[in-house]
Amino acid sequence: MRIYVGNLSWEMGEDELRALFEPFGKVDSATIVADKFTGESRGFAFVDMPDQAQAQAAINGLNGQEVKGRALKVNEARPRSERGPERRHSGGNFRGHGGRRRY
Repeated sequence: MRIYVGNLSWEMGEDELRALFEPFGKVDSATIVADKFTGESRGFAFVDMPDQAQAQAAINGLNGQEVKGRALKVNEARPRSERGPERRHSGGNFRGHGGRRRY
């Protein structure tokens, strides 16, 4: 099962993330999503656990837990098609200005 982990501390590393989930069972992967330009954490991650029951136990045990000063948001990851439209912005559209450029 793929698990979404949100509200991560910026200092959290992938090894620490894996160690957080391992008491609940086998962890196939733990990947913190990074900004493609800066390489810095975007504050969320995905953890893959092969056993459904162990993954659910991890979700139940870690959701809302405070880690490094942040309350984790842990739930089953949704497939891309269920997440809604992408939040990409067109080059000429400025939010809050009616789409007009201000000089």
